[in-house]
Amino acid sequence: MQVHNVNLPITVTGRHVDVTAAMRDYAQKKVEGLHLDYPRIIEAKVLLDVQNHRQQTAEIILFCANHIVIEVKSTTEDIYSAIDESISKIARRMRKYKTRMLKSHRPRKGSIKHIEEHVYHETSLESEAEHIEPAYVHREQYKIRPLYTDEAMMDLGMSGRSFIVFHNQQTHRLAILFRRDDGEYGLIEPDASGANGSGA
Repeated sequence: MQVHNVNLPITVTGRHVDVTAAMRDYAQKKVEGLHLDYPRIIEAKVLLDVQNHRQQTAEIILFCANHIVIEVKSTTEDIYSAIDESISKIARRMRKYKTRMLKSHRPRKGSIKHIEEHVYHETSLESEAEHIEPAYVHREQYKIRPLYTDEAMMDLGMSGRSFIVFHNQQTHRLAILFRRDDGEYGLIEPDASGANGSGA
């Protein structure tokens, strides 16, 4: 059991705040004190953000073995309580997914539902009622990692994101795993074989 994280690389940075020695020591000791027997923590990053007296946020990202990334964020009126709350979220999330892993290391048959492929003509997607120029509101770097499907499911569950893009080690294709409204997962694997079939 991993009861103590010896020589764990922990980076504590601040946004809109100068991180004091007390804040840095507190965050590091809290992360080092995580008693996780699964997964093994390789590196940790803590981001402290103080917008004002009511919005003080602690974001913790754990990079673990087996390509697992745990990411949590908490906002309170005190930066120290925000750190405590994020640590509690990590512990709860790990207990939940460790229990799921022990019940079945591999996903149950039928737990992933493939979406039926449909091809639409470009004119069918045009709308005369709306002519709004689309624009993205957020941009970030996204690293695509090689994963098996069950690893992607566990990673998605622990990250709190709505989807994950990965290189499927079983099919050797790019894949997108996402959360469904019914609590299950959906898997999309783009098929490039038909990309050149309609140009004639």
